[in-house]
Amino acid sequence: MNTPPSPLSPLSPLSPPGTERTDGSSVRIGALVPLTRPGWVEAGQHLLAGLELAVSDVNDADGIAGRPLELVVRDTAADPQRAAAAVEELARLGVAALAGEYHSVVARAAAARADALGLPFLCSSAVLDALTEQPTQWVARLAPAQSHGWRVYADFLLGMGHSRIAVAAESSVYWASGTRILRDCLAPRGGTVIELDLRALTPTAVCDELVDHRATALLLLVGHPEPAVSIVKSVRRDRRLAEIMVGAPAGQPEFTEWATLLGDDSAAIPFLRYLPERLSPLGARVETALRERLAEAPSFVAFEGYDTVTVLADVLRSHGADRARTAESWPRVAVEGTRGRIQFSRTPGISVWQWAWPPVQVVDRDPVRPDRFRVLHAG
Repeated sequence: MNTPPSPLSPLSPLSPPGTERTDGSSVRIGALVPLTRPGWVEAGQHLLAGLELAVSDVNDADGIAGRPLELVVRDTAADPQRAAAAVEELARLGVAALAGEYHSVVARAAAARADALGLPFLCSSAVLDALTEQPTQWVARLAPAQSHGWRVYADFLLGMGHSRIAVAAESSVYWASGTRILRDCLAPRGGTVIELDLRALTPTAVCDELVDHRATALLLLVGHPEPAVSIVKSVRRDRRLAEIMVGAPAGQPEFTEWATLLGDDSAAIPFLRYLPERLSPLGARVETALRERLAEAPSFVAFEGYDTVTVLADVLRSHGADRARTAESWPRVAVEGTRGRIQFSRTPGISVWQWAWPPVQVVDRDPVRPDRFRVLHAG
């Protein structure tokens, strides 16, 4: 998921002044999280909840060789420049590694700076294949690459009989990449991808285009809440489009705000979610704790946050807080996470160390009970 970057603004520490230790008593991890607009704030809150819960669990288990693990949080606000500046600041503060980030374009900027500075970065949630321009030893990723997850989504579309698929896309390297992946997957199997340029179309005009092109599915490759919410409302109210499927592969319907803004219109919009059919005992325990912390059901993003710290803590316990040794350890990681056993490898076409692959599901909100999810397809 991506939203347009905001203007560069001053970095605002999330840790209260005076709480960031500088005496070497703790092992610090820098956390990059979107917590203000135009970042996807709800995703950022879930990611941070997972990170913080894992840090608490690590410290309850004697920390890192007796030293407490500490999270130093910086709000990226979906701004690549702000994220790059945060990486530089966190490097100066002496963090052992970086964790987090949700927005792909922002994570790419953070990964570039981490690579240049020699700072290990375990990316939690961003999926853009080209997270760095060149192969790097410093960056690893938990989320599946976009090309993998969106191929699963393309398989779902074809399995449901959709061959004329319109994409309402904003201008972004992330959305452009998603459109290309869909076309590459669908075209050899008789599918057609019709691009609708939202720079020139209102939500009402989108409906007219769908009718003119005889599309059977519309995919929202757009920011949340707008223009996604307005487009859904327009399509749902257009009687000509009563049979069209609306989809959101980037995951907009995952979060509570979607259901709050759209009500019954929030349901039956398939999206990608990175959870297994059944959580492990660890995952079930973490789910309960996250639900208490968030006061709502945790999204897959919260589990990604928890798994990120779990992996980094294992590496730090085994190899110490030396940055180079951390980066060298990615291929030797073998950690039980909330969603399966996590190991990293070099995957063709991916420039970072990649968990290949986390579980992938296509899910929607149940029309009968929009607060409940239905698993439609798994890959």
